Amino acid sequence: IFALVVFACLVGDGYINGPEEYELFCVFNSNEDACRYGIGIGVLAFLACIFFFMVDVYFPQISNTTDRKYLVLADLGFSGLWTFLWFVGFCFLTNQWSWTRAEQVYIVADSARAAITFSFFSIFSW
Repeated sequence: IFALVVFACLVGDGYINGPEEYELFCVFNSNEDACRYGIGIGVLAFLACIFFFMVDVYFPQISNTTDRKYLVLADLGFSGLWTFLWFVGFCFLTNQWSWTRAEQVYIVADSARAAITFSFFSIFSW
């Protein structure tokens, strides 16, 4: 759910334009990589959650202990990797937000703060 919130905040309100501008730019210090990173890890985390949920549903029906071991190790390894990626994402978004000028963002500041907050919560949930 946290990954879905981060993804939705960045897709919905992560890109804005100025009054005289026609081109959209990322709300995080106009750094497109910050928005892309948050959207990317949010989407991939959501898809991975669906995949590992399906693995957990069918896990009792897997009779081969070797396959079970590899699935558990894959889940553990992926969770460790994604914990690190969420930490990097939190640090990256926070750093870019601290460099963002207040007059650049008007209404979308709450969505940007929500993306930062839920990326922090995702560190502990993974």
